[in-house]
Order: sequence, then structure tokens, then C-alpha cells
Amino acid sequence: MPTDALNTGILALVWNSGPIAKVVLTVLLFFSIVSWALIVEKAWQFRRVRRQTFEFLRIFREGRRPSMIYGAARRTRESPLAQLYTAAYQEVAGASELSERATDDLDEGLAADRLEAVNRALRRAAAHEVAQLERYLPFLATTASATPFIGLFGTVWGVIAAFHGIGQQGSASLAVVAPGISEALIATAAGLGAAIPAVIGYNYFVNRVKHWATEMDGFTLDLLNLLSRPAPKVAR
Repeated sequence: MPTDALNTGILALVWNSGPIAKVVLTVLLFFSIVSWALIVEKAWQFRRVRRQTFEFLRIFREGRRPSMIYGAARRTRESPLAQLYTAAYQEVAGASELSERATDDLDEGLAADRLEAVNRALRRAAAHEVAQLERYLPFLATTASATPFIGLFGTVWGVIAAFHGIGQQGSASLAVVAPGISEALIATAAGLGAAIPAVIGYNYFVNRVKHWATEMDGFTLDLLNLLSRPAPKVAR
């Protein structure tokens, strides 16, 4: 690493900081890198969910036969609504009978007991899909809540180092105090730098999860209503 880069600016302060400060900054760097990776991954996940849901709903709203819609649902596995339809179709067909018998049952309308079984299957599928959408969000919440305190620990340690320097030198001049205070402020800034993106990302993705949970609730009601009455005959 070039010497002139180490002797000037923030990089020099980090490089010349004490071992405790370096440990604190390393931990904060780890949290920051992982949280940014999760933010990018979750953004791509919700983009895929949106695209595949639109694709599935287009086929579903065309009023095709249930077996054809089921095939589309199998192709759009990232869509929560498609997974709900898959759960309902498999519940009607039976665990190992995904055949035209399921299509006939769906066309004729379901009895009350089978409709309740489908409702339970839909609730289980919805809970699983919400869990998939919420995956890794606890880490963002942990980063948002923990990193400011980790940075605060580094700040307190830097202040202690500054006072220790005053005691050793017997002087409170700026030259004695500045290194410890600078070290403290870097830890504070690093903690906030890790926490702020995590807070923003967590709040955004939680709202997206709530949106898709609402969509699943509405789709469940629509699907149960559809299954409770005979479907209109569609030309094959």
C-alpha cells in the first residue's frame, strides 16, 4: 500500500488506529458488505416475483382449463400466487394424482368439506411464501439496530484513548486529543454508514412483503369463490 496514501486522509486514520478500533471497523465492514449483498439479492427476488406473477395472472385471467393454468403455475415458481394455485390444484387432485380428475373436480365445484381442505392448503402455502419473501430480512434488521451501537463502542474507546493520551502527555492540546477523537468519529461514521442502508432496505422490503401478503389474501378469496361454484365450460 503506498506510503503517501497512508499518511493522509481517512485511510491514514484507519490504518494508524488501535487494534480495538480496527476490530470494530472490520465488524462494521462485514455487516455493511453482507447487508448490501442482501439488499441487491432481495431487490432481484422481488423483481422476479413481480414479473412472474404478471405472467401467471395473464394466463389465469384468460379463463383456460385448470390443468393449463397449473402448467403455467409450475413454470412461474417465483410467483406467490402461482404457488397458491399449485397448492389448491394438488389438494383437489391428491398428492399423487395430478391428472384430468383434478380438472373435472374444479369444473364441477367443490363440496364444503373439500373446500375447507383447500382453504387450509392455501393458508399453509401462503405462510410458506411469506416466509420465503421474509428470508434474510432479520439480518438487515439486526444490522440496522446493532451497528450504531458497535460504532458507539468504537467511539467510546476512542474517547478513552484520547483521555489516556492526555494523562500520559500531561497536556490537553489538540495534537494530543485529535488522534483519539478522530478514531472515535470514524467508528461513529462507519456504524451509521452500515445502519442507514440496512434500515432503508428493511423498511422497503417489509412493505413489499405486506403488499404480496395482501395480494395472496385476495387471491385466496377469489380462488375459493371460484372453486365453490361450477366453472363455465371452456372449449378445449
